[in-house]
Amino acid sequence: MPANNKAMGGVMLRILRNTVFGLVFLFGLFAASPPASAAYPDRPVHWMIGFAAGGPVDIVARIMAQALSDRLGQQFIVENRAGSGGNIAAAAAINAPADGYTLLFVAPNNAISTSLYKKLPYDFLRDTVPVASIMQLTNMLVVSNAMPVKTVQEFIDYCRANPGKISFASSGNGTSVHMSAELFKVMTKCDMVHVPYRGSAIAFPDIISNKVQLIFDNLPSALEQSRGGTVRALGVTSPQRWPSVPDVPAIAETVPGFESVGFYGISAPKGTPGEIVEILNKAVGDALNDPKVIARLTENGGIPKPMTPAEFGKLVADETEKWRKVVAFAGVSVD
Repeated sequence: MPANNKAMGGVMLRILRNTVFGLVFLFGLFAASPPASAAYPDRPVHWMIGFAAGGPVDIVARIMAQALSDRLGQQFIVENRAGSGGNIAAAAAINAPADGYTLLFVAPNNAISTSLYKKLPYDFLRDTVPVASIMQLTNMLVVSNAMPVKTVQEFIDYCRANPGKISFASSGNGTSVHMSAELFKVMTKCDMVHVPYRGSAIAFPDIISNKVQLIFDNLPSALEQSRGGTVRALGVTSPQRWPSVPDVPAIAETVPGFESVGFYGISAPKGTPGEIVEILNKAVGDALNDPKVIARLTENGGIPKPMTPAEFGKLVADETEKWRKVVAFAGVSVD
């Protein structure tokens, strides 16, 4: 072999050896390095809440935020982005980096908005990934103490006798609080005026003073107000009486077929790594097995419902379809 060919062969051999050595070295580094999610979370996590502080969503979010902070060693910061039936918070979460450091509190409003709002800048089912279920809950119909009614039937009779003169509050367009009332209106032929607020906590002073006469609020805050005697509880929206308030009748006992049962959970922006979703899901599941957390959720009228991410995803999809039918039945929409 000519000398120049031998020299060239030697050079190529050295290049090949160096390349192989480099690849082996890099492979060793990657194999020895933990996955990016192994240290998650290594800084505070922001949890977007679509309603005002002091309301039912906020109450449960703060209970769970503390439980997650205790288990994962980083602060879970509740950020109230109230307005537009929770859609402002949803948009903020969906548009955040998909790194597990921005989460969204999910409730029936997210399922309802898909069909109620005609111009949402996102597709909730497509643009989020399910993380964990927190609990199931009902709504409660509470009225101002100034209202001359003590039962659901008395309220229906009074409403029919005073068409258009009764106002109902909600925590915003597209919330289960709003749609429970719309469903009630259709099924009972009660003519009531909707007054949306940026959260039910903001609405209660007006209900207490009888500026607005009623609300179908999520049980946590409705229960607190009714126990305190500031409003009168008439019924729950679950198909049967709710375990934590067995003395309050189901509206369905008077209006057969009436039902509005909700859920609370967590979703994240589309593309959030599966390992991070699993870490969060496990932490939520651990919290929902803690007697202290269970007691606090139960005190607020909830039934803890841990689920896998896939199970929670199916629940959200099923609820979206259920509420699509209710929106069509009630004949309501928001541009």
